Parts: sequence; C-alpha cells; structure tokens
Amino acid sequence: RWLAEQFDTLDDVLHALALVGSPSADALAFVQGLGELFTARLLSEELRRRGLPAEFLDAREVLVVQHGELGVAVDWQTSAARLAEWRAAHPGNRAVITGFIAREASGRITTLGRNGSDYSGAIFGALFDASEIQIWTDVDGVLSADPRLVPEAVQLPALSYDEACELAYFGAKVLHPQTMAPAIARGIPLRIRNTFAASNPGTVIAAARADDRNPVAGLTTITGMAIVGVEGAGMIGVPGTAERVFGALHRAGVSVVMISQGSSEHSICCVVRDRDADRAVAVLRDAFARELDRQQIQAVTATGDVSVLAVVGDGMAGTPGIAARLFEALGKSRINVRAIAQGSSERNISVAVGSADAARALRAVHAGFYLSAQTLSLGLVGPGQVGAALLDQLAAAQQRFRSESNLDLRVRAIATSSRMLLDDRGIDLGSWRERFAAEAGDLDHDALLAHVHAPHLPHAAMIDCSASSAVADRYAAWLAAGMHVITPNKHAGSGPAARHGAIRTAAAQSGARFRYEATCGAGLPILSTLRDLLDTGDEVLAVEGILSGTLAYLFHRFDGSRPFGELVLEARACGYTEPDPRDDLAGTDVARKLVILGREMGRESALEDVAVESLVPAGLVAGSRDDFLAGIAALDAPMQARFERARRDGRVLRYAARLVPDGRPTVGLVEVDPGHPFAHIRPTDNIVQFTTRRYRDNPLVVQGPGAGPEVTAAGVFADLLRIAAALGARL
Repeated sequence: RWLAEQFDTLDDVLHALALVGSPSADALAFVQGLGELFTARLLSEELRRRGLPAEFLDAREVLVVQHGELGVAVDWQTSAARLAEWRAAHPGNRAVITGFIAREASGRITTLGRNGSDYSGAIFGALFDASEIQIWTDVDGVLSADPRLVPEAVQLPALSYDEACELAYFGAKVLHPQTMAPAIARGIPLRIRNTFAASNPGTVIAAARADDRNPVAGLTTITGMAIVGVEGAGMIGVPGTAERVFGALHRAGVSVVMISQGSSEHSICCVVRDRDADRAVAVLRDAFARELDRQQIQAVTATGDVSVLAVVGDGMAGTPGIAARLFEALGKSRINVRAIAQGSSERNISVAVGSADAARALRAVHAGFYLSAQTLSLGLVGPGQVGAALLDQLAAAQQRFRSESNLDLRVRAIATSSRMLLDDRGIDLGSWRERFAAEAGDLDHDALLAHVHAPHLPHAAMIDCSASSAVADRYAAWLAAGMHVITPNKHAGSGPAARHGAIRTAAAQSGARFRYEATCGAGLPILSTLRDLLDTGDEVLAVEGILSGTLAYLFHRFDGSRPFGELVLEARACGYTEPDPRDDLAGTDVARKLVILGREMGRESALEDVAVESLVPAGLVAGSRDDFLAGIAALDAPMQARFERARRDGRVLRYAARLVPDGRPTVGLVEVDPGHPFAHIRPTDNIVQFTTRRYRDNPLVVQGPGAGPEVTAAGVFADLLRIAAALGARL
C-alpha cells in the first residue's frame, strides 16, 4: 500500500515534469532518490517479517548537507541533533537507512552525488559512533593493482587511511576519498567486504596499517592524461611564476593531477585531463602572452596520450631505495618516464608515462616490489632434442620458482621452422607436444615476435634451440625490440662478422641481454670463466680444449684394438653423433666454438680463419650420408697409423682446439703426454684449459659433460635464470 502511494506520487511528478518539458534540480533530486527510499523500506519490512525488528529511517529526516567547491559537506551539529531526536522516538537497536539522499539547510531535497551511498554509510557510521564501518561491494577488498591490468594483483589485508586516500584518488575504484573522511575524522576503521564472498575478511582501512612488511601497499594508474609544460629562461629565479601558472589553470577550471618542476626553474609541467589540455594551453599562452612575445618564455606545450602511475605506501617514508626500485623496474622494461613527482610525506611517488606503456609499467613495478611474481614471457624456437629437454626442465621447475622465488617463467610460444603454437595465458608444458601436434599453425615471424613481446608483459625472452643460421639472422631484430635472446645455436656467435656486430649493437642500444653460454661446452661455464678472467684484468696467453663430446668419446675408446670406423658406427647408434657423422668428424662444430671464444677475447676472427683438420677422407666428403656410412672403412687405415705413431712416442691422440692471441686458431688431432689433463677425460667430456698471466704455471681447467640434450638444456636454463635474476627475481 505504501509503495502504491509512492508510485502514484511519482506518476504525478513525472506528469507535471512532462508538461513543463524539463526537470528542475529539485525534481531531479527527488526522483533520483526514490530507488534508495523504496529499497530501504522494503528491506526493513522484510527484516520485521523474519522476526528481526528494524527501524526505517529516511535520511532526509536527519541528514543536513551543503554543496561547496570541494564537494558535499555535512552539517554535523544539526544532523547529530536531529538523529538524537529520531533515536529517542525509535529506540530499537537495528535501523535501515536510505543512502545517497539528504536535505539542505533550507529543507530542499538533495543527493550526495557520485558514490553517495558509500558516503552515506560512512556518515551514519560516524553519527552513530560505530566501532567499525563496513562497505559491502562486489570485490574481496582493496587489491594491490587493477586486476584487469595486473591479473596477479593480490588482496591487501590492511591499509592506512592515507594509503587508501592516495589509491582512491589515483583511480582505485573501491572507495572514493570523500567516503573515508567521516571515518578518518573519528578514527573509525573501515572494512571493505564482498557481498558474494561473505567469508572473506576483506580489507581493513584504519589509522595505521597492521601489515607493514612491504613498504609499498599498492599501485594504480590514471589514464586519459596530458602533460602541459611551460618553459623558458625567463622563469629562472622569477618569483610568482608558479602562482601565475596555477592561478590561470584554476580560473579556467582545469584540475591539476600532478606537478613537476626542475630545480633549475627553467620549466614547470603539470598533468591534466586530456580533455582539458587544449584549454590549459590556451589560458597559459594568454597568461604569459607578454613573456612569449619577448621570448622570455619559449614554449607552452601539451603532450597527450599520457598515463600517471602512482606507487603508494606508508612504509616508503624513510625507506632508502624505494625510488631506485621503481625506476629500475621501469628501466629494465624499457619504459620512458616523462615526468616525476613525490610528496614530502614520501607516501606517494608518481610518474607520467606513455599510455601505450601503462599496463607494462604497472606490471613491471608490481613485480619489482614483490607484490606479484616477476613474469617473463618466453618463446622457444626449435623444440627438438635440446628444446624438448628444456621445456621438460621448465615444466618440472615452474611451480617451485613461483612459490620460492616469485618468478613466473611463462612459455607463451613454441615454434619450428614452419609452424608455431601461441597461447596468451601460457602453454601447459605438461601437454605441449600434444597441443603442438593438434593446434600449431603456420609460422609467422612477425606474429611470433608481437605475441612473445606483448605490450602488457614487462619482460620477454626468445630461446633459440635450433641449429639454424636463418633463425640467428633474427636475433638483432629481437634484441632491438627489447627481447632478451638465449641460445645454444653457434651460428650467431661464429657466423658472419657483420651479423655478429649487429647483434652486439642491438643488445647494447636496447639493454636487452644476449646469453649464449651453452654454445661452448653445453652446460659448462666456459664463456663465463673466460669473461671473468678478462674482466678482472688477467691476460689470456692460450685457450686449448677438447670441445666435441662426440670426438672425445671416439678417441677415449680408440685404443687400436678396433677399427675407427666401427667405433664411429657404435657412437652413432648410441646417439652421440649427428645423424651424419661427417658433421662431427669434419671439425666444423669445434671450429665454430673456437671462433666464439676468440670473439669473446676481442678477436674479430671468422670461421674461415680457423685451420681445421677434417677426419673425413677426401673421397667421402661428397655424396650422401648412406654413401659415407657404406665407405666408412676408409677411415680405419689412416687413423690406425696415427694411433701407432702416437703410441710409439708414449702419447695419446686427442682432437683438440687451440687459440692464442697472435696466432692462427687451429683445430685437429694432437698427441698429448699421459700426464696432460686432456689424456684423462671421460667419454663425452669437454675440457678447456686457460693459460693466463695468473695461471701460467698451473693452468685453469674447466671440465665436465659437454654433450647431450639434458646438459645443453641445463646450460640454456641457467642463462635464463641469470637474466631473471638481473631483472629482479629473488633467486
């Protein structure tokens, strides 16, 4: 009956407004508030029906407000007095109160505007002197970042009032700053709860944050901004310039979101809404027209398409290194910062970045402060033996790295020379073989690059486990785009000098890393040892080594009792050689490794500069693989003769490489004394001996397994983890 009367009244009001042609402000406020009025009355009646007595309060009976430049202000004294009268007449302990609506002192009906219902809740919590104010919404509480931009955002158990106000101002949608004002004034905790997950404790907002383990509470962004700048030598040391800038903007009704000024006073820039940028420039040019004419002010400009990223946390105050971590995270993600601002409270550091970089910046900084996992978007080219072993190793380690190191190694692309499989959320490495066989499409190199180097992910790496020179041709472009490159593919390091130089230049200019430890000795630290020697100022006199696991195996087994060709077939059957053993016996693979080592030492050597002794008889170089295997006995006599000669001299045969600073690199058979380190290696081992100024009398030796998919994949994996650690992962 009450609702029917209300709808009759509404019908009359709407009919009158239809005759007038447009609603007055009073009529609009009346109609807008009816939804709150109806639902509050319905809820109070339903509670009574369930045996839970509840008083219904129309807020317009007690709440008195006035609208001002800073928003809606409550007349606390009058409202408290009216509430006291209402409570005397309604002594029950449960009340259902309308939100959003109120009256002005004159008695006119009004509304509290945007976010008015939450604001009403906070106002009445303060008027009732509540021990806690709960705001029920559709999220679990305040999150560390916008989950639409950072899916890894976490729920914050607690925030201080100041932190919540900063986050709310900079766009966090959970609470409006105005809502918190009544609670802050009386020190009442606010709790954000989820209507659809009532068991979740939500986020408590109080005078101080109980959980202070992380100095940063959360991050947020405002999009649709523009930077307006005033610059000129005539501003230096002139009092009142800033006042004129912001006075002009105030008179034009332009709200300033962020301010930045260099200590030189040569320029002032501020961030405003993009829609206000043209107006801001116009009023500033008008305000400084005389200075512009005299060229005391050189320019008044606006740059659009800007977003502001804010890092917020009470714990930032007095904590060294916060700004460093922020800019390190942005720098490693190749995000250009256009303006910076920090308040004296140190509770907020704000940076302006291009809108195209905003999501990537937010994710990078979120991970940089360990609010979420450090995510690397990975693409793998060449899922053959080494690539497949690497994917299996990643599958076994992914969960451990997420839980222990806050590192998310996310394989988002797998490609062969002709096909590729892409997945936005990451490929399940437990079933990648089946998915690749069923779902892979045609290879598109541009699409592969764009997918792995997605703009919303801060870091990306391409792993090349192929043996393709064509893939190595793409390294420079990948690095120039900001993608790290990791590879055991020897073609990049030993191929044309121009390509190698382009790769180095692209890495230096972009800051992306090129890691290739596994190109020499699989998982052995050969290149890193050489770099350490050089970086610490040592002088390398000679590098010698057995760099082929296949040839190490053959000459470890070759004792003259069995034909050499028979041992080659045995090694092939065991999987130690390439499908065509000539690829191993020709020595080209070892020569490539020697070129890589030489370039690491600063020598601009090329593959053709290496003197290589091939073990393939001249008559078997050409022809098919089957022809070679059929005629493999041609290896026996020459190798037997070499063996007998070495044995007569009390030595053993080894296939070794040698590099000296001023001589020609050589690869071939050598005879070594039984006491030489090369004489005692195990089958498939690699060994490298560094003779340096420091290690002249007792050379430094690196030895271990130098062949096999598992150890090569482990070397690639180690390079990947080195990059992750450099990006901030806690390894």
